[in-house]
Amino acid sequence: MQKQLPPLGWLRTFEAAARHLSFTAAARDLNMTQSAVSQQIKSLEAYLGQPLFLRRPRALELTGAGISYLPVVREAFRTLLRGTRAVTGAQQNAVQVQCNITFAVNWLAPRLPMFQAEHPSVQLNIFTELWEPREMAEGAAVEIRFSLRPSDTVRTELLRSDHYYPVCAPSYEVSLDTLQRTPLYDCSNLLSNWQNWIEDQGLIWENPPITYSTTYLVSLSVAMAGGGLCLTHDTIARDLIDEGRLVAPFEYRAVVPEAYYLLLSPQAEESPGAIAFAEWVRREIAKTFSG
Repeated sequence: MQKQLPPLGWLRTFEAAARHLSFTAAARDLNMTQSAVSQQIKSLEAYLGQPLFLRRPRALELTGAGISYLPVVREAFRTLLRGTRAVTGAQQNAVQVQCNITFAVNWLAPRLPMFQAEHPSVQLNIFTELWEPREMAEGAAVEIRFSLRPSDTVRTELLRSDHYYPVCAPSYEVSLDTLQRTPLYDCSNLLSNWQNWIEDQGLIWENPPITYSTTYLVSLSVAMAGGGLCLTHDTIARDLIDEGRLVAPFEYRAVVPEAYYLLLSPQAEESPGAIAFAEWVRREIAKTFSG
């Protein structure tokens, strides 16, 4: 049988390249060079005696043989995965979760004891990102992504649309008249920013200095310490406001162009732990904002 099957590594490379329709993206997923991916695909095509991809100038397309072969390869990997989990026993419920660090600290971490109480056999491995990743990390089953446009390479669903607004410490005194003389803080490279929030209200914006950081955690910490105002949104600030650590001094709230999405990798559908975690996240997000 082994002599009739191509090497498993070639098949894994084919599945990644077919999923992304890109040798470069497949190389990133598999921690390989683009040339190594290309060479393995050529070897597989030579082994099968027919091409699996049409190489266009800036894109790949699956041939008829590639379209037919892909579901066979994916089902074979699913079968191997199920069999491996049956052998490894308790490890089958280890779930790798990927999300940005502010969501992990401000929303997920305070609620993890509830998940663990409901699912004591599920082990979570949580990977945090500062910037939005291009793809899910290799091995990640579930990702919560804050993004303008979700991934089109894996199963994706809208988890939460949000509103953004300024917050400060309860004792901090500020008004719209004094805003331009107030220390302002923000997370960099987002469309939900100070300039848009001010201009949405028809106020004059004279480009006051703003301190930026690569994560909301910094600006929220400064605000809680009484250092000024920072922009934030409901998902990461609701608990802090409910606890009385922050207040929203102005009524106006703007729609966040970005949103939270739930991404599920192909292997998540074969993981009871991943399915349980995804369902728990949906339920807890809905519960957080039901009132």
